[in-house]
Amino acid sequence: MTLSQPARAPQFGDSDPRIAYNRVFFALQRIDRSLVPGIAAALRELGIGDPIWYEILLATEEAGAEGVAMQALQRRLCVPQYALSRHVARIEKAGFVRRQAIPGAGRGQRLFLTEAATGLQARVAKVYLARIQDALSPRLSTDEAYDLVRLLNRLYD
Repeated sequence: MTLSQPARAPQFGDSDPRIAYNRVFFALQRIDRSLVPGIAAALRELGIGDPIWYEILLATEEAGAEGVAMQALQRRLCVPQYALSRHVARIEKAGFVRRQAIPGAGRGQRLFLTEAATGLQARVAKVYLARIQDALSPRLSTDEAYDLVRLLNRLYD
């Protein structure tokens, strides 16, 4: 269905077709709760304390020698500043990143990877790849997965 097509009749016994939006939200929540614990356990074996650490480390790696500004990271990951700061403090304590103040930016900081993080992202990516594919490939064809990601990508800015 495209946005210009008329809405279909309610399904799943719903009295109002707009309930479909609620169903999407709660289905996404259940999928998250069913996949993340297994992924998190596997990541802890690599020294990654929380799945979001991977996203932080990946963004830091992608920024290269310039480092990544915490404010840009906050926007990219859609997490509140206080939560991001807590995660970064833990990642720093684990020895994977270092912080540097941004001159003239108040309390602004940039993150840089440390030597200890070298190659870590590739090992973490393998965990994600295996766990996600094992969970989803029996349920979706690759065409269905691509269709679903196109739809889901429209849901966030």
